[in-house]
Amino acid sequence: MEMRFLGRSGLEVSVFGFGTMTFSDGEGRFGGVGATRGEDARRQIDLCIDAGVTLFDTADVYAAGRSEEILGEALGAKRKNVVVATKAFGRMGRGAHDTGLSRRHLIDACDASLKRLGTDWIDLYQVHSFDALVPIAETLRALDDLVTAGKVRYIGCSNYAGWQLMKATAAAERLGTERFIGQQIQYSLMVRDAEEELLPCGVDQGIGALIWSPLAQGFLSGKFRGEGTDADQRLMLNNGLKLYDTPRGAAVVDTLFEIAAEHPGASPSQVALNWLLARPGVSTVLIGARSDEQLADNLAAATWALSTEEVAQLDKASQTAMHYPNSHHRLFTLERNPQLFPRYKD
Repeated sequence: MEMRFLGRSGLEVSVFGFGTMTFSDGEGRFGGVGATRGEDARRQIDLCIDAGVTLFDTADVYAAGRSEEILGEALGAKRKNVVVATKAFGRMGRGAHDTGLSRRHLIDACDASLKRLGTDWIDLYQVHSFDALVPIAETLRALDDLVTAGKVRYIGCSNYAGWQLMKATAAAERLGTERFIGQQIQYSLMVRDAEEELLPCGVDQGIGALIWSPLAQGFLSGKFRGEGTDADQRLMLNNGLKLYDTPRGAAVVDTLFEIAAEHPGASPSQVALNWLLARPGVSTVLIGARSDEQLADNLAAATWALSTEEVAQLDKASQTAMHYPNSHHRLFTLERNPQLFPRYKD
């Protein structure tokens, strides 16, 4: 499997990482996403490692900490050979300091994650969201202290807006602290908002993108195509996937099937995952799975790549309207703004 550096850092990660939100007992916040644990979790970890995956991502709020525990148990002695990423921000108790990005919470949260993961260090420690109530300097200095203490190797963020990402980057430079090397963001053929600010900022500042929900909650797998089963249609409605059930969504899925048909053994999911690997600024794509079959299919995307023409075909099918100021740049200053993405070009 191809390896890429995460942003402008020395941390190498596989182009596909494994997201372990499905690791749980089926309880707690996000516990309903999946209930993979024990031998099933160990088998999925082995499937990933055998395919070349080196990055495993979790968060303290996934299944109220159980995801971290199950991941740590499943990795066992293999932990030293992989990159473990986790996140902090979400509420983990009823106390005033059991949430957010204060020094108090971050240090406590890191210690708790280390214990649950059964490890001495976290390779990539990410803040799970932006905290407007805590000074960015306090957050960055706390993260810097965790790196100095050897508990954390690198730091990143998740779900930031473009201005928040740039604010944190500039603050780290001003303060002389560790800076974010990665941003974990939502991005897919159905959700291309990150192309407006986040990905251009990441390319410019050397912050690699880790992609979550690359299949738009399963919509891009094609399982909801057409009428589908009653169960699938109810699931689609309950998950809010009706937002994607539009002429644009249908055109994207049709294109995925057309391209998949040109690659023996390929699935629409693999096509959608490969499209992401061709995007500027993307370091790794996080895949998840409820079953071994689903995981094996997603991992197979690493064995082939889309042609330039196929990427352009998907660009066109999934294109959305530009927003200001990119719309202005597109009309009047495109030759001086190469950070604008392919969907903005003729």
